[in-house]
Amino acid sequence: MKRMWRTAVAVAASGLAVAMFASPTAAAAPTGASVAVHQVGTGDAAAKWTPEAMRDAIPLDRLLPRADASKLTQDVRRGAPQVVQPTSSLLNALLPQVFPEGGGEWTGGGAVESTAGRVFFTYGGRQASCSGNAVTSGNKSVVMTAGHCVKLDGAWHTDWVFVPAYDNGNAPFGTWSARATMATPQWVASEDINYDVGAAVVSPLNGQSLTDVVGGQGIAFNQERGQDMYAFGWPAADPYDGTAMIYCSGTTFDAFISDGIGMTCDMTGGASGGPWFLSFDEGTGAGIQNSVNSYKINLISIWMFGPYFGSDAQGVYNTAQAA
Repeated sequence: MKRMWRTAVAVAASGLAVAMFASPTAAAAPTGASVAVHQVGTGDAAAKWTPEAMRDAIPLDRLLPRADASKLTQDVRRGAPQVVQPTSSLLNALLPQVFPEGGGEWTGGGAVESTAGRVFFTYGGRQASCSGNAVTSGNKSVVMTAGHCVKLDGAWHTDWVFVPAYDNGNAPFGTWSARATMATPQWVASEDINYDVGAAVVSPLNGQSLTDVVGGQGIAFNQERGQDMYAFGWPAADPYDGTAMIYCSGTTFDAFISDGIGMTCDMTGGASGGPWFLSFDEGTGAGIQNSVNSYKINLISIWMFGPYFGSDAQGVYNTAQAA
């Protein structure tokens, strides 16, 4: 068990201070604890998210208070490697067109433009936003995101929806309401940033399942570190405004304040929960998701960090696809 600084998730506030948030006083989850599932109910959250409400939603990170240092409860558990291939298109051997990239609008098209999207929900009585991504799954209905994008400060977010291919208030593939959200046991118990992994299972829309409409990216767990990756999201804090999908690309490195991974990336608040891909093909826009945008450090705001997808992240995915 190690004591380390815990930063605010995916936020690049000005100044030299490190932005942090306080974790609940709940004890850490024991190793092997089951995934916590929050049943959202039968209400139609999509009806609450008009184009105006989506444009006005505040990046979750702007609503987080500053707090004192906390501790990370445990290093990420690792198990047997697993790779689930994408269903949206086949990977090919095209070389990257722009690599590395520290933060720019994605104009390459392809599968990622339909599988990735913005997430909207109510947190603390305020309408807030994150990012997310649809992945291949047994029920064709799974969206992967960050743990703090489904639950924070001891409470599950409400009115949770996913808008794939979000475009400045427009929802070209519809607004998908969650019927269940979930996170790693360690995030639910103590909001351990090492385990900042969440997922949502969305209800069918117009009689169709999510990935039948938008496709599904691959997903992998317990992979080697230090690989080349691409990150995507909808940052909505300056200099971005949440209207466009932004991406970063580069060789990842081990995080030094957590057991996660890092990348040079200038995305800001609102990008939280956006996917990180291994084996990403710029020609098809398809890849293998292997992390999410999780947090930044103000002192080194050129870096973005994400959780290592180990056995507990794998448990979240398996629970979601079986729901």
